[in-house]
Amino acid sequence: MSQNHLTIALPKGKLFEDSLQLLAKAGWDCADIREDSRKLVFDLPQDRARIIICRPTDIPTYVENGAADIGFVGKDILLEENKDVAELLDLKFGFCRFVVAMPEENLPPRLPDGGYDLSALNHRRVATKFTRVAQTFFNERGMQVTTIKLHGNIELAPRVRLAEMIVDIVSTGKTLRENRLAEVAQILEATTRLIANQVAYRIKHQRISELTGALRRFV
Repeated sequence: MSQNHLTIALPKGKLFEDSLQLLAKAGWDCADIREDSRKLVFDLPQDRARIIICRPTDIPTYVENGAADIGFVGKDILLEENKDVAELLDLKFGFCRFVVAMPEENLPPRLPDGGYDLSALNHRRVATKFTRVAQTFFNERGMQVTTIKLHGNIELAPRVRLAEMIVDIVSTGKTLRENRLAEVAQILEATTRLIANQVAYRIKHQRISELTGALRRFV
């Protein structure tokens, strides 16, 4: 593949349509790309590029290893996967928050500023898909917690006493409320980011910079 040819990784799921629409606004021919297609690779000869469709959690791996030159990925996944990629641009969609949550009937004491006293959670168990993010958050506060890795239905863990609390991403908080869980701390906010392979960013710098600049006009 030529030096000026780009491979772009787009995420399946909730970020797919926004990612595709942003590329289209930047002038790319995305008319034939569909998430519900059996195809996972779409050639765009007019744009000297191809699109590959990946699971969101795999995109940093594809980009780090050069299977994709650039990719669209949530900051939540970027932080958890901790891959060696260049973060180029905040695309400002797919907003979510990392939070610590607990059962409403078992909240820690309140502080004078209205927040919760997280020190009361020292030596507790936390269930999460994001073990690295969770461990970093508590370590920075000098706390020791046991992280339990789960892949879904995180809200169930405190209800069956697998863990005393959870770390998860939320957008509206509706799922937490439905499971009688309350936020006790916000860790950070996350949006979709444009990332690049470190080598490709040097070798294909002009093309990647042109695309980054085009996308920046619409975010």
